[in-house]
Amino acid sequence: MSVPQKKRIVLLGATGSIGESTLRVIAAHRDRLELVGIAAQRNHGRLAEIARQFGVPHVGLYDPTALAAARANAAFPLGTQFHGGIEGLCALAALPESDTVLIAVVGTAGLRPALAAIAAKKTIALASKEILVMAGKFVMAAARASGSRLLPVDSEHNAAFQCLEGHRSADVRRLVLTASGGAFRDWPLEKLSQVTPADALKHPNWAMGPKITVDSATLANKGLELIEAQWLFGLRADQCQAVLHAQSIVHCLVEFTDGAMLAQLCPPSMTFPIQHALLYPDRAPASTDTALPLEKIFSLDFRPADEARYPCLRLAREAMAAGGTAPAIFNAANEIAVSAFLAGQTPFLAIPRIIEHTLSRLKPVEPNSLDVVLTTDLEARATATQFTKQIK
Repeated sequence: MSVPQKKRIVLLGATGSIGESTLRVIAAHRDRLELVGIAAQRNHGRLAEIARQFGVPHVGLYDPTALAAARANAAFPLGTQFHGGIEGLCALAALPESDTVLIAVVGTAGLRPALAAIAAKKTIALASKEILVMAGKFVMAAARASGSRLLPVDSEHNAAFQCLEGHRSADVRRLVLTASGGAFRDWPLEKLSQVTPADALKHPNWAMGPKITVDSATLANKGLELIEAQWLFGLRADQCQAVLHAQSIVHCLVEFTDGAMLAQLCPPSMTFPIQHALLYPDRAPASTDTALPLEKIFSLDFRPADEARYPCLRLAREAMAAGGTAPAIFNAANEIAVSAFLAGQTPFLAIPRIIEHTLSRLKPVEPNSLDVVLTTDLEARATATQFTKQIK
């Protein structure tokens, strides 16, 4: 039996929740995975720990002050090569010695590194959904042109990938992504006006970063995932749906034209989809001891997502149906709204108001270049920021 060739990994977003889960997977499979590059926004102290633990030769920092501090930090292994700013992230994404680039950068900052990795014909393990939401038209075209493969890391999209593999797209009737419903799934609607950032960050099932945890509470995250699924799997907007599933055990369901439905189940831990993407097409023992308790009685519940409770989901679906730059406008406005909420500047219920205001002020167009998307992103952020100042 031949030993699988070791895959060499670059991890962009190494200090976030996805990054930490990725490190657990790599640590459990050092015979198959080698970490050759890591990057973060500014946490050079944690990067130094990772570099020592895994013997990583290439380190990137987006923040220039943090980069300068890292260069002076004796905790990094001797000979560490440092990369700074967005150009540094792009250089890491295109490292000649790497095979796979896992992009887990929060927000839209991962777009240029993703395109650099695609141009370098790397396999992309994609965890930053905003990249396809913002510029799916151009990212997917670039991947087709270069032959670069995109493997989804989001638990729902990775589940969809596993369900769809080996099936013709023409045989798919619909793809249904599941949503836990977030921290306020069972709260009375009238109580949502009292939500604090601390409340929003208490996710019932998942341990994630602040922004995505708030997105889960508003279901903006599921809206972004529906848009991403449309690009990843070449589906129509009306084929992509969402349903509430409190247990977060079923991550996706795919219904085929003959009425048969496939589902992917695993515990609510990001190590499962990350491991699948990094080792694909091979499988290996799980990097965690967590397993589904089939020997015990447990239930799987599904129910529709109430758009009165989750207006961000409605707005995302409307943006997806409108197409063009509308999803980019939705994404930019949501990032500004969530940032303002987490900073205590606006209330929780202002998040959909900010998004809806921004979508109403900017007319979506069909972009003929990436510059159009980037300009729209900036305009949406400026519009959303201005509106947040008017909210008491």
